[in-house]
Amino acid sequence: MLNYKASTAQTAGKATGRCQKAVPHVPISKGSLRSCSAAPFSGINIKAASAASAWGFRSNGRVPCRVAASTAPAEDFRKRDPKDVRVLVVGPTGYIGKFVVKELVKRGYNVVAFAREQAGIKGKMNKEDTMKEFPGAEVRFGSVLDHDSLRKVAFREPVDVVVSCLASRTGGKKDSWLIDYTATKNTLDVARESGSKHFVLLSAICVQRPLLEFQRAKLKFEADLQAAGDITYSIVRPTAFFKSIAGQIDIVKKGNPYVMFGDGNLAACKPISEADLASFIADCVTEEDKVNKVLPIGGPSRAYTAKQQADLLFQITGLPPKYFPVPVALMDGMISIFDALARLFPSLEDTAEFARIGKYYATESMLVWDEQRGVYLEEATPGYGKETLEEFFSRAVKEGLKGQELGDQAVFGQQ
Repeated sequence: MLNYKASTAQTAGKATGRCQKAVPHVPISKGSLRSCSAAPFSGINIKAASAASAWGFRSNGRVPCRVAASTAPAEDFRKRDPKDVRVLVVGPTGYIGKFVVKELVKRGYNVVAFAREQAGIKGKMNKEDTMKEFPGAEVRFGSVLDHDSLRKVAFREPVDVVVSCLASRTGGKKDSWLIDYTATKNTLDVARESGSKHFVLLSAICVQRPLLEFQRAKLKFEADLQAAGDITYSIVRPTAFFKSIAGQIDIVKKGNPYVMFGDGNLAACKPISEADLASFIADCVTEEDKVNKVLPIGGPSRAYTAKQQADLLFQITGLPPKYFPVPVALMDGMISIFDALARLFPSLEDTAEFARIGKYYATESMLVWDEQRGVYLEEATPGYGKETLEEFFSRAVKEGLKGQELGDQAVFGQQ
């Protein structure tokens, strides 16, 4: 999310992740969910045409304006050569954002990466570092929290497609609403005002069952995007990233036990590599079967529970299996304690939220949720890409985890 930031199995202390109760759940038919690696993925169309667009009204972000019926339609950017399509990426220095920018450059798009002057994990990247990170892209600096910065810098020239990889780094309440909603909404407002045609959003599959603040913030923005009417969208909801289930590899290699909640079989996910997810997001820029769709997506492997991930890791390392089960009730106790303390000390509010995030990923699968049956469905969660979890674990055991740093989302000491 996930886009989630840390899997349950690795969330014994601080946990982070992402995912409101604004958008009604739509039943999902298996027929509409196809494997992306084999055939185009149609996604889920949950937005009816707006009355505004039906009557020829278009919003410029401030005052609705009438579009004359005789106005000729604008040229479809999808029919142009990629080099003539300008794609703006916001959140380019985030974990997935880096992969997305590089994938779009590789495909030949005219890519603008809009970043903070001090970016990356804990702001360690300066402007020079960021520019070196993205050869082939035009790097611009400003703030997604400032409409004028977006207008004058990010959207200085017309932008055809916006790709938002913005995500709160901690999952805390204020941070979630500031980034997952406000910053992303600012970008949408200026995109519409500037005449952009398509908006690709990196969201998270866990918004299906929103119990956390970042989930509510993400869903609120998803609803705003779907209701806009004058810009098309692709909402990408990935399951776990490889990095979010990588935190215990070094721990296991040292002969320590694998930490998991309950018996390790409470929740499952179909993890996807960061490169494969970036490829899917890039597909959304021009592929028409992904327009105005909510697109849950996982990797090419089967679903794995935390226990199955541990078993796979022990098999690859050749070490004898050792497990350290953590009772879920422990998380309930932590949540109650921190909630009580937060009433006296507001600064502890996010600590209570982190405990709720930990419990969520201990008990909720990162798979497509079937509302009618009340179950998560592995077979309804589309698979995409090439790299399997087994291949990733094998490489990480041999080569280490360089490039998989969790930064602010670190659990179990990994930085």
